[in-house]
Amino acid sequence: MKEISLHILDLAQNSIRAGAKNIVIRVLEDSAADTFMVSIADDGCGMAPEMVKAVQSPFVTTRTTRKVGLGIPLFAAGCENCEGSFRLESEPGRGTCLTGTYRRSHIDRPPLGAIADTVAMLISANPALHFRYEHNRDGCAYALDTEELRRILGEIPLNAPEITAFIMEFINSNEAELESMEVQKS
Repeated sequence: MKEISLHILDLAQNSIRAGAKNIVIRVLEDSAADTFMVSIADDGCGMAPEMVKAVQSPFVTTRTTRKVGLGIPLFAAGCENCEGSFRLESEPGRGTCLTGTYRRSHIDRPPLGAIADTVAMLISANPALHFRYEHNRDGCAYALDTEELRRILGEIPLNAPEITAFIMEFINSNEAELESMEVQKS
């Protein structure tokens, strides 16, 4: 995939299919350590140790609509090909956490991409679920939490078009602010 946000979308959809009610997506960039870390944690059904090993192969999937599962193996390979690492932790009945780390300055590291579109799409398509998106770049951070939005919005559904537009604007403006802070440091 050409953008990390597309990996996030695919992996978060795995969480949803696993019955997760709470999904936390984190992006942590550390220029000093030259790392770009992405994690997706959920409280879905989790996996037995044998399945954790198996899903890292492209020839294994839990889906019944196809015989291969490329999401996790492609994400892991992308991280490892950029001098990073991949970790998958899961426990039946407790959930799963995927963590991929790239060398931030690696020439082949894909860009984060359209993260606002990805997060807004996940929320609007699954308004009953709890999503939290966090992005921290060198100590400057912001977060979007659907539980907080629900408290503020009351009866207005999270998939209302104006709320989806707000979510996209909120993320895009915060991403631009993180980018401008990095430019100022240069």
